[in-house]
Amino acid sequence: MTIHPDQTVRRRRARVALVAAIVGLGALAAVYGVVGASRNAGEPACRQALDLARRMDALARGEVAAVKVADEARKLPELGFRDAAGESKSLAAWQGRTVLLNLWATWCVPCRKEMPALDALQDKLGGPNFEVVAVNIDTRNPEKPKAWLRDVGVGHLAYYSDASAKVFQDLKAVGKALGMPTTLLIDPNGCELASLAGPAEWASEDGLKLVSAALGR
Repeated sequence: MTIHPDQTVRRRRARVALVAAIVGLGALAAVYGVVGASRNAGEPACRQALDLARRMDALARGEVAAVKVADEARKLPELGFRDAAGESKSLAAWQGRTVLLNLWATWCVPCRKEMPALDALQDKLGGPNFEVVAVNIDTRNPEKPKAWLRDVGVGHLAYYSDASAKVFQDLKAVGKALGMPTTLLIDPNGCELASLAGPAEWASEDGLKLVSAALGR
């Protein structure tokens, strides 16, 4: 079959136009992606939290060396869970207080190992301006985590839970839950100060210094 020269030219022009369109769409997506990320990470209410996080950076050492202080002014999503009475709670309930939010489960061995340190941290620093909010995400047998806490003598932590584990998924969606346990230090405006994937000795001297710095002490 003979191809007419005009057909060859038209096909070549069509290919060039297609490549140009693809490149243009890629550039547009990149622009909107960058703008979207900047918008999410540039929350004005969280600028003070970012300044505080930078001052805390030198204290992320020793027993809390794996803690990553915030490098963006980021407000966390409106996380929801339930208290010991089954009443709905959200992160907004702690407005005006610094929070160490911890997600844990009885099937998570590092979580169980870490829990006494979190309990001791609450005992030492907990009060009107600070609380360790440990949220259990066991999806079966809601009495099991309560019984386990009693058995190991954890008595300073209030009980919170999310049997749907949605709180984990919500944090995962913003890149803040990579495994268990997951812990975040959150300022009184709901802004991220620091995060940790994995356990830490929160009641150690290093842990107490880091959390105290988050409290402005």
